[in-house]
Amino acid sequence: MQNILMIEDDTRLAQMVGEYLGQSGFGFVHAADARSGLERLEAPAAGAPTDLLILDLMLPDMDGLEVCRRVRAMPTEMAKVPVLMLTAKGDPMDRIVGLELGADDYLPKPFEPRELLARVRAILRRRGEGAAPAAKVLRFGTLEIDRDARTVTAGGQACDLTSYQFDLLITLAERAGRVLTRDQIMEAVRGRELEAFDRSIDVHMGRIRAAIEADPKNPKRIVTVRGVGYVFAKQQD
Repeated sequence: MQNILMIEDDTRLAQMVGEYLGQSGFGFVHAADARSGLERLEAPAAGAPTDLLILDLMLPDMDGLEVCRRVRAMPTEMAKVPVLMLTAKGDPMDRIVGLELGADDYLPKPFEPRELLARVRAILRRRGEGAAPAAKVLRFGTLEIDRDARTVTAGGQACDLTSYQFDLLITLAERAGRVLTRDQIMEAVRGRELEAFDRSIDVHMGRIRAAIEADPKNPKRIVTVRGVGYVFAKQQD
């Protein structure tokens, strides 16, 4: 079981989040102020280290940004715990500063529990994927996707993709053969706040196909599963 620590002075909100995450299989601990939260992070209960920290920006005893700074200054593995920052503030500078201090993601209040859960899962999945080295270049027949260089070639020709389109493509390619819903795709692409019904993702998929498919009107690589989403086909060219 993965354990979530939430530092949040709104006890009603924390109770709601704890119940929702608990129903989804997570362990949950709540700290109502920064001091007790940091103590819990530094001295976890036996067998229950913190796997992710949900951190409110506005706390009664310490600014959330300062808490994030202290977490990142902790020794060894404690400094690496993922941080999802919450705030009621609308100032984008808070988000920028929080991310620069080492927060992994940022969610403004009020939020839907479902979106919080999706972000928690996405952060933990990315952290898990980062634990094991992945192949630098993904190859599917004549299609090559270079993770580090963030380049794509098809039949030896460079494909012109935006950064977002590359993220969408790599999300599908890493899960080749698995059908993904729009929700799952957008959950996996960090920092994108699109709604599941937003058809712009279909426009991007069309442009990716135009770049990598021999016949974009009859795609063989990125296939639409009607009523569900998309699948990246494993077959060779």
